[in-house]
Amino acid sequence: MWQKIASGITGRQHIEQMVNTSLKNLGLDYIDLYIYHMWDYETPLYDIMEGLNRIVRAGKVRYIGISNCFAYQLAKANDLAEKESFQKFVAIQGHYNLIFREEEREMAKLCHEDNIAMTPYSALAGGRLSKHPGETSKRLEEDSYAKFKYDATAEQDAVIIQRVAELAEKRGVSMTEISLAWLLTKVTAPVVGATKLHHIEGAAKAAELILTPEECAYLEEAYVPHKLVGVMAQNTPAAAKQQHVWSTGNQKIEQA
Repeated sequence: MWQKIASGITGRQHIEQMVNTSLKNLGLDYIDLYIYHMWDYETPLYDIMEGLNRIVRAGKVRYIGISNCFAYQLAKANDLAEKESFQKFVAIQGHYNLIFREEEREMAKLCHEDNIAMTPYSALAGGRLSKHPGETSKRLEEDSYAKFKYDATAEQDAVIIQRVAELAEKRGVSMTEISLAWLLTKVTAPVVGATKLHHIEGAAKAAELILTPEECAYLEEAYVPHKLVGVMAQNTPAAAKQQHVWSTGNQKIEQA
């Protein structure tokens, strides 16, 4: 966004352009939940919240959320929105799963108190929480971004992954079901990727699986704190203008 701001376009104009482009690409009249991808240090917060409020008032978006921000940033944005009678962020999409639980430090507490939905990405840690130790897949072998996020802590994470496998065998279900059933005790709706039908079926079954408090504790007790990785590791003013770590791959979509 900052490149376009530097060229003269306002933050509000940029948001409107991107929403219009998204609606065209999706073939829709409105978007149910529009998620602002990450905290923007280069645009005044007022401009961001006003721009998002305008697209809601225009009927192009029903609700707004934000991804990849700290709890204090979400609280700051919603405080401004309340003061100015703007639309508030109703959802946060952060990095959260059984082997990366840093959202529990502050974000989860804020969301619980302020009734903000948590819709985390990487719910299965790039497939790591759905595969038995030693089992592999094309994604595990070729997803360089997921390797960037998880390889450094693979040894400590393996203890938890093994427990997921043990519990899945004990309950007669898949590891996907165990991992997502645990996450569903913490969040509103995890974002789960799928490339095969059984991936969708496993995710759906997880909503019906109830883990006992003892089972949840068994899955959780081996966790140790992790350093921030991926987009959140770049959530600093100094990194605002640096090239970001994610990739759009080979997607062919119209640009605004």
